[in-house]
Amino acid sequence: MLHGRAAEQAEIERLLAAARAGQSGALVVRGPAGIGKSALLDDAAGRAEGMRVLRGVGVESEATLPYAALHLLLRAGLDRIHALPDAQASALNGALGLGDIAPESRFLVGLATLSLLAELAGDGALLCLVDDAQWFDQASIDALLFAARRLEAEGVVMIFAARSGFRAAGLPELRLGGLDGAAAAALLPADLPPQVRERLIEESDGNPLALIELPAALDAEQRAGRLPPVGAMPVAHRVQEAFQARIAALPEAARTALLIAAADGSGELETLVGAGASLDALETAERGRLIEVRGRSVGFRHPLIRAAAYQSAPVTRRLAVHRALADALARSAATDAADRRAWHLAAAALGPDEDVARELEEAAERARTRGGHVAVADAYERAAELTVDPVRRSGRLADAALAASDAGLMGRAAALADSATPDADDPDMITALVQVRAHREFELGTPLAAGRIILDGVPRVAARSTERATWLLVEAIRCAWFAGDSRLAEEAAAGLGALPGIDSPLVGGALGLARLLNGDVGGGIRLMGEAVDVPALTGLAVPGLTFTSALCLPLGRVGRYEEITAGVVADCQRSGMIGWLAIALREHGFAQGLLCRYGEARATLSAGLRLATELGHEHGIGHLTSSLAWVLAHQGDARECRAKAEEGVARADHQGQVLAAAIGRWALGLLELGLGRPDAALEQLSAIPSAGVGAISAADQVEAAIRSGRPERAKEPLDRYLTWARHVRQPSSDAVALRCRALVEEDEAHFADAVRLHGRGVQPYEQARTQLAYGEWLRRARRRADARAQLRGALETFDRLGAELWAERARAELRATGDVPAAPRRSGDPLSVLTPQERQVVRLAANGASNRDIAAQLFLSPRTVGYHLYKAFPKLGVTSRAQLAAIAPPR
Repeated sequence: MLHGRAAEQAEIERLLAAARAGQSGALVVRGPAGIGKSALLDDAAGRAEGMRVLRGVGVESEATLPYAALHLLLRAGLDRIHALPDAQASALNGALGLGDIAPESRFLVGLATLSLLAELAGDGALLCLVDDAQWFDQASIDALLFAARRLEAEGVVMIFAARSGFRAAGLPELRLGGLDGAAAAALLPADLPPQVRERLIEESDGNPLALIELPAALDAEQRAGRLPPVGAMPVAHRVQEAFQARIAALPEAARTALLIAAADGSGELETLVGAGASLDALETAERGRLIEVRGRSVGFRHPLIRAAAYQSAPVTRRLAVHRALADALARSAATDAADRRAWHLAAAALGPDEDVARELEEAAERARTRGGHVAVADAYERAAELTVDPVRRSGRLADAALAASDAGLMGRAAALADSATPDADDPDMITALVQVRAHREFELGTPLAAGRIILDGVPRVAARSTERATWLLVEAIRCAWFAGDSRLAEEAAAGLGALPGIDSPLVGGALGLARLLNGDVGGGIRLMGEAVDVPALTGLAVPGLTFTSALCLPLGRVGRYEEITAGVVADCQRSGMIGWLAIALREHGFAQGLLCRYGEARATLSAGLRLATELGHEHGIGHLTSSLAWVLAHQGDARECRAKAEEGVARADHQGQVLAAAIGRWALGLLELGLGRPDAALEQLSAIPSAGVGAISAADQVEAAIRSGRPERAKEPLDRYLTWARHVRQPSSDAVALRCRALVEEDEAHFADAVRLHGRGVQPYEQARTQLAYGEWLRRARRRADARAQLRGALETFDRLGAELWAERARAELRATGDVPAAPRRSGDPLSVLTPQERQVVRLAANGASNRDIAAQLFLSPRTVGYHLYKAFPKLGVTSRAQLAAIAPPR
């Protein structure tokens, strides 16, 4: 029975009831040692009537073994892995050491975990309890949090119990404090004198474990009331001291057995006995209520008992026990025995030891095959600590840094890279260290500083490898593009010119981007145009394709932009390259927006923002937030657009992300134009640098200047846009150029030519903008019939696209001509009634994808996909998947 936890029990009961009704939920129960987290999980398990229950407990000594905790949690359901999609089953089997194929991504393992939990829930409900989550290995935590954040309609409840240090952003938390006086008193023995009871309640601070264990540590005089003053130690320390006193009272053999169990942590009875723990000694410790022996597994009753058993032993005994465990594991047939042996040898090492370092290196590579990037970093870092040779030590630190970077631990990756010796001469090692430092700076600092890190490292790399230096300089130009820095681009381009040439369109595209940033619009566009042609893409991997797709924006090649990014997104989803997927979703969503597919763009960018937030990629968060605001500006969602744009600009300005800030300001400028506030629009658009998106957004700046009555401020942006349009030679940009000239020169011929040319383009929003401007001009010229024809065309397009602010402007202009415009509608977007996630699910289902296929692409469970379809069908007025193709035809 729990005392004083009625509110917490009610919260968990609410989650369990929702799960029985098919809804999922997650909760983090947080509090210090002994506060009752485990007891609350026990109570939850007892309340889970009719539900399947999975339980896992973190073990501190196994925190370096990738997926060890996940295996422990899921072991009762491993027989259902075969029911998962093949890629997921393969990834999870590889991660858990049950298959030969390594998982390609820890997030693919997370998706497989989500699918398996949904599968184990079946038609009922599942309770998943994770105790001591702060000691789970990082790979297991990544997978479980990935699943927890995506729970929706599976009937799964996940409850994590953890102390401080466990990060679970986005999950609701329940913080446990000390018990009140009445509940605390109920846990104390009834025969204690009142003054002793009061003293224990006061000193325990309501900690249940302290209330239970401290009375047992009192001697007869203390129980009688002779209590000495107690220092101001935290409760957990006092409880640990009580455990240490109980351990000290045990026979020597039992203390040794406890130390072996504490040092090992796996609980495998065979290993403990092999290391010298006798069964009689373990039985003695069990009678003392310090451990529990269940079958062939040994577990401590509380983590503080393990800590007390280990820390109370002299260092010489601890070292001897680690060596004994290493010897025992050398004879073990367990799949992870070699990894555990390596770590025990490392724990027993008194100084540098190349043999042990080599074993840790092998353990790191085994962890890599299972996707445990944190475990790889841990093993290589410890191997480096045991290495004498400075060059070899730096190589291991570089490997540790790269693994930490792959795991998304940017700060740790940079610290490891900084620990490497500066006189390493291996080009692979130097390149790796430069990339790690630059990557960390790009995501958490500024793109400009990242580019400078690369330029500083290039000379040492170039002296040993021209090819690696070339790709580093291409990366520096990419940093310059995001930073909007022409000087950095010029320096990187000069560095490329000084190297023996590598015949690659990608290099040419980078040089073109550098020229564009330095004002050579024609030369830059020519080189970039060659890079995005189909033959140039042959053989490019995801990073190269992502860079190439970004070149399409300044080229005005929006169709090509969408085509390449769609392929990159699909590649990332198939391979589980989640870090790159966040970038690909950003580019793909913006491309969809340029093609006026605003509902899809919003869904894509929202998915990318969610992913970047989970990864902690600050640069990605800022850029995606600004891009999402830009789409919202077209839709006319003024409140949400302004909030997103201001957030994105603030983030971008703080980090020197000039491109992201420009997109955010462009969004605000478009919003103000749509609201009929040209002065405010001109202020935002004039703040955008001329390079990058400054050329594309210049057309809106021209319109803002004209509508605000300041035509003199239209000249420079007009020249800028005309120059860009002349070189990119796209129908839509040529038409917009004519619209700009018509606004400035008030020449009807330019309006008429623009409308005609728009018919060959792929951007109906821009065509409607031109028709609106032409219709306004015609109305002012008192040619109402001609004006109505243009304004009706504009209104129909704006309504179809869901561009509400612009549609209302067209509607107002029509009323001014004496026409009665139709009510607002979105006849061309039947999916407008759906949420972004429902839209994605329906679009894929309409293309014939199964629930499992959709779940794999969107990182959901099949049951959640079914739930979204169940919600979408009545909104769309359909009753079957077969009817979806007519509503959402394939693109």
